[in-house]
Amino acid sequence: MKRPIKVLIAKAGLDGHERGALVVAMGLRDAGMEVVYTGIRNTPEQIVAAAIQEDVDAIGLSSLSGGHMAQFARVMELLKTNKFKPLVFAGGIIPASDGKKLQKLGVREVFGPGSSIASIAGFLQARIKH
Repeated sequence: MKRPIKVLIAKAGLDGHERGALVVAMGLRDAGMEVVYTGIRNTPEQIVAAAIQEDVDAIGLSSLSGGHMAQFARVMELLKTNKFKPLVFAGGIIPASDGKKLQKLGVREVFGPGSSIASIAGFLQARIKH
């Protein structure tokens, strides 16, 4: 039997607004994925440690506070250092110019406000095969 896609949803930095991340987490769960939600105010080190411990297929990073470039870049650096290669995607209030920079760092997609759960789930299902 095929196992479900396992996704970690994380809020990096001091951002305390979690409604969007919770909606994504619940929506992906309802789409049949196994979801690990780390809560708010995580350091990049905590996010990567949880992702490795849980052996996730993907990491969804959320930011509304403007700290996404530094926080997400550090997550990508730590993943590389630990030789752990989940698919990484992001969401929140992220300017398009920063989205392009994040993609150069290895973030596969950036979902902005108004993105549907179906589009996020479809993105993951199309790229992660078990």
